Amino acid sequence: MRIKDNSLNDREKLRSEMPNLTEKLANKTLEQLERDGIFVFPEIIDDADDLAGDQMILQERNNSYWTGNVMGFLGCGEERLVIGSRFGGEDENDFFFLYMLNRIMDFPSIVDLETDADRDQRMFRLFLFLFPCYLRKAMRKGLFKKYICRRYNDENVLGTIDIDRHIELNTPFIGNIAYSQREFSYDNHLMELVRHTIEYIRKKPYGTRLLAQAKEEVEQIVSATPTYELYDRKKIIAVNKKNPVRHAYYHEYRSLQRLCILILQHEKHRIGSGSRQIFGVLFDGAWLWEEYINSLITHWFHHPMNRSEQSAQWLFSGSNGKAGLIYPDFISRDVETRIVADAKYKPVDNISGKDYLQVLAYMFRFDAKTGYYLYPEPNESNKDLVLQLNKGTTFERDVRPRDDVRVIKHGLKIPVHAKTYKDFVDEITQNEQDFTEIFSNGCQSQLSTASV
Repeated sequence: MRIKDNSLNDREKLRSEMPNLTEKLANKTLEQLERDGIFVFPEIIDDADDLAGDQMILQERNNSYWTGNVMGFLGCGEERLVIGSRFGGEDENDFFFLYMLNRIMDFPSIVDLETDADRDQRMFRLFLFLFPCYLRKAMRKGLFKKYICRRYNDENVLGTIDIDRHIELNTPFIGNIAYSQREFSYDNHLMELVRHTIEYIRKKPYGTRLLAQAKEEVEQIVSATPTYELYDRKKIIAVNKKNPVRHAYYHEYRSLQRLCILILQHEKHRIGSGSRQIFGVLFDGAWLWEEYINSLITHWFHHPMNRSEQSAQWLFSGSNGKAGLIYPDFISRDVETRIVADAKYKPVDNISGKDYLQVLAYMFRFDAKTGYYLYPEPNESNKDLVLQLNKGTTFERDVRPRDDVRVIKHGLKIPVHAKTYKDFVDEITQNEQDFTEIFSNGCQSQLSTASV
């Protein structure tokens, strides 16, 4: 079954066609679902503006279910649910969602997610494509190191003698002694699990390209696991299932561990078959749109990032230090005619209220006379809308628009009638050129042509 993000859905229809999934998703927060095994990308951060842990995928409202601001693929038993983009058109081919994944995540063979006849294979490939992202994130904490127990049988006794094993191995006695030693090592069950996943992916037709996205991390894992043996895979999976990573500092490794187990067990147990356990992966729609826009305009704009706490800006400086931490989406590189822009994954008519106050605060902070809202536009007839800041008050009856401060709603046209993924790519590539032309030619030139 396919539904859209940020939309109302018939409750009875969902319950009848997806009884198990509806029961597990309805009125559950993303934080709860993440604990149940759903992969949420990017991972939930408590102070993130866009994706909050208390957001729900299916929230019950007046005999309907309202979907949140997330897209993705979910399954439970034999049921499969695809949450697509509300800007992807009315038919089943939601190429827009897949296209953003391809641009941001650099997924190979992304179109196979739709054309592959095997629905589980589509889901499985998506998990494979996520592996480099989770590996890079986990490896920022360094290689995972823990105490392990190694067994030896030689003359250099450095640990606890194992009497039973010694009698079994060294009768008659020839000089060796069987003993066990507790060692702090990188070559542990978790690193071996990651190594097995790497070798599994390497055999795929697109494996080399996929692993190239985390080349340095892959090399470190291979170097840290000299005892890797292919025939140990079943044992390594079993040990990791019994010993999940629990330390809060290594929560990124916990997610990587779950992903590796899911990938390696796919061939033996098809995803979801014979099980009531929910599984899947969800993407924050606002994050996907922001990163997609960044890929288009990065040549002209700086991009502070809230989630990774990079390039933080402050509204105020005072006797008590800095105050008012902010992360504007985009700040122009041109310091002479500074511009700020805000990516909004919402229809143009929904950009209002606090959205206006936010951009005006950023404009005032960075001495910008022009601000932009960058949004997806499925209606090809709409032109840019220019809003002029007023001055004066209604009390003196002297309200009038200013000529020097403007906010522009600038939409990227999303093809909604493309028949194939290739047609969609061809159309949106042209639309991207039209969208960025205003920045390549100088933003101020748009002011004379946009309709107020």
